[in-house]
Amino acid sequence: MPPLVFPSPSLSTNLSSLHHSTIPCATHSRRPHLSGDPPRTVVITSGKGGVGKTTATANLSASLARLGFRVTSIDADAGLRNLDLLLGLENRVHFTASDVFSGECRLDQALIRDRRFNNLHLLCLSKPRSKLPLSFGSKTITYLVDALKTLEPDNPVQFILIDCPAGVDAGFVTAIAPADEAILVTTPDITALRDADRVAGLLECDGIKDIKIVVNRVRADLVRGEDMMSPLDVQEMLGLPLLGVIPEDAEVIRSTNRGSPLVLNDPPAPAGIAFEQAAWRLVEGDTMTAVALEEADRQPKKGFGWFSFFGR
Repeated sequence: MPPLVFPSPSLSTNLSSLHHSTIPCATHSRRPHLSGDPPRTVVITSGKGGVGKTTATANLSASLARLGFRVTSIDADAGLRNLDLLLGLENRVHFTASDVFSGECRLDQALIRDRRFNNLHLLCLSKPRSKLPLSFGSKTITYLVDALKTLEPDNPVQFILIDCPAGVDAGFVTAIAPADEAILVTTPDITALRDADRVAGLLECDGIKDIKIVVNRVRADLVRGEDMMSPLDVQEMLGLPLLGVIPEDAEVIRSTNRGSPLVLNDPPAPAGIAFEQAAWRLVEGDTMTAVALEEADRQPKKGFGWFSFFGR
C-alpha cells in the first residue's frame, strides 16, 4: 500500500464534518487485503514501560475493527491492566480469564464487546490488585487463545492482539507464548532502544520471527536539530522492518482521558492517522521505508505535513 501523509490543518478542517465511521474513506481508497491465515495472533511488547504499548494496542484494535475485521484484544498485564481504560470499557469488566479458569463464568461471558464496534472484544486476564494463580503460565494462555480461535466457528476472530506487560519476567514469557507475530513499540531514546533490542532477541529465541517496530512519540523539530534519533536511525539500530512512525501528539493524552481511541477522533489527529496507517500495513503484511531528512528534502514533495519527512 502506498503510504499516506498526515493531513494539513486545512484538510483536517474539511474532514471535521465526517463521522468517525467514515474517516477511513478519507484516507483509504480501498479495503486492505488480509495477508496470512487468520486468526493471526500478535503480541505488542516493548520491554521498557511507558513507551506506548497499551496506546498502540487500543488504537490498532479500533482501527482493525473499523476496517471490518473481527478483533479480540487481551490485556495480559495481570496486576496493572490499563487497556480497558483506553477503550472506555473499565466499568463493564465483570469477569476475567481467571474467572473462566476457576469455573465462575464461561469464556464468552468474560469477553467485553465494544459498543462502538460489534466486532471488537476485550478480555482481561485478571482484576486489578488480584494475582493470577501460580499455575497460570505459557500453556494456560496458549490454551486460552486456542479457545478464542474456535469460540465462534461460523464467524471466527481474525486478529488476537495481546497487550504485553513491561519487563522480561514471567508476565512477558506468558504473554508472548501464543503469538505468531510481534509488534515492538519503542521511542527514539537510547534506554528504550536498548530494551527493545533485548526483547527482539528474546522473541526470536521463542520462535517469533515476524517482528515489526513502531517508533512512537517522534518530534520532527528535534530530529531536524539532531537532538532526537530519526526513525531511520532506530530502524538501522534494531535491524527490523518498520510498521509505523507515530508523532508526538497532545491528543493522545486527551483521548486516553476520554477512554476513546485516538483513531476515532473527528477531525483526525496526526498520531491517529499514523496508527491507522500502521493497522493497514499490519493487515497486508506490509512495512514502510524510513528515509533520512536530507533525502526527503531533496525529493519532490508528493504529500505534505509531518509524515512526508519520515517515510514513504
